[in-house]
Amino acid sequence: MSEKKKAPRWMRLDNAALIFPAALRKTWSNAFRIAFTMADPIDPSILQDALDHVAKRFPSVCVCLRKSLFWYYLEEVEPPTVREDSYQPLIRMKRSDIRRCGIRVLYYRNRLAVEFFHSVTDGTGGMIFTKNLAAEYVRLRYGIEVPPEGDVKDLDQEVPEEELEDSFSEHAGPVAAPRDDHHVFHLTGVLEKDQFLHLTTGILESAKIKAAAREQGVTVTAYLTAILLKCILDIQYERLNISEPARTGDQSLSFREARRRRKLRPVKVQIPVNLRALYGGCTMRNFVAVVNVGVDPRMGDYSLEELWQIVHHQMQLNITAKNMAAIFTPNVNSAKNPLLKLVPLPVKNLVMRMVFDAVGESVACMCLSNLGQVKLPGAMEPYVKRVEFILGPQSQAPYNASVTSWLDHTYIQLVRNSMEPELERRFFRMLVQLGFHVKVESNDRKQQN
Repeated sequence: MSEKKKAPRWMRLDNAALIFPAALRKTWSNAFRIAFTMADPIDPSILQDALDHVAKRFPSVCVCLRKSLFWYYLEEVEPPTVREDSYQPLIRMKRSDIRRCGIRVLYYRNRLAVEFFHSVTDGTGGMIFTKNLAAEYVRLRYGIEVPPEGDVKDLDQEVPEEELEDSFSEHAGPVAAPRDDHHVFHLTGVLEKDQFLHLTTGILESAKIKAAAREQGVTVTAYLTAILLKCILDIQYERLNISEPARTGDQSLSFREARRRRKLRPVKVQIPVNLRALYGGCTMRNFVAVVNVGVDPRMGDYSLEELWQIVHHQMQLNITAKNMAAIFTPNVNSAKNPLLKLVPLPVKNLVMRMVFDAVGESVACMCLSNLGQVKLPGAMEPYVKRVEFILGPQSQAPYNASVTSWLDHTYIQLVRNSMEPELERRFFRMLVQLGFHVKVESNDRKQQN
């Protein structure tokens, strides 16, 4: 007799993932990409075999989005068919796509990439999955042994229950922090009608940017965040036509100049925090919360040196186990509310979308997510030439930024869905002015007349 087929595993959405299905739009889906550039062209049949094997070890990743009367949930599905990459990264995931599978596995020339709908996992979980996919591909393609080290797992190992847990509920605190209600300055632009996503990559020597950050007494994340803040401040000054004397604190302002200055809005960048580093655990679900760091230019102008210190101290103050618990505890408490559990899903969707629009992205100009130095088993290193992490843009603002480092290089990715490269020009020019040698790559197409 044939062996009875095992029923597919299903999981409730983790606390961070609950809002993403409700926030989906016809022009936007909350997704990100992890990409490995290999030494040789990708063999798609071997990549498919690698995916089929890796998916069994990570059952919470190859899943689709389902819904019941009251909640969405994730259900394990067969691995998707690998397919050739498109003309741009992160083409919008439609609801119909996510109902089939919440990830895509893509290849193009030497590059393999996985794109994740954010309800499936966060950047750390996505990186772990893609590391294992690349490791299995290397093993099958080149016939070498890749030992299980760090994030690369023994694929025949039984799946630990800890990898499938919703860690938010376990670590929720007794106090719920109030939400940041400051409506900030927003970058804007003429959106691409066909939803084309512009990707600009700056490549720097890791040793140099680490040394520069160390010289200022800050982390690389804080160093880059402060530069982004400075660029966004300058954009806001130009839009309001605020002159240099007003920015340097000259008290003899004209009435018109003072009136313009009152229109200034806070400038903030959202920084995701990997909560595994604070609380431990090995969940493959979402386990990330964000802090918003920045300044209010109505108080005066800020030098880059000031911004480095302000961002550093704000991060030091906010990124603690107790404070981060207070940040995500309101969402955990809401999900546990017995009355909310009885509200039908369409009503929940409406409310959660309103909450997302009000406090999800309106409190920051953009996000900068740094996955840090990527580490792989030494046996893999000769076969991996580059590792990248790409965030999609925000739902109501054109930009986002992400960072990874592999071997001797750091890759800074700026994405936008608007036509004009307003921010990236300033950002990379400022890095050059600070003494960095920056190699810039872009998928920009020529503007049509």
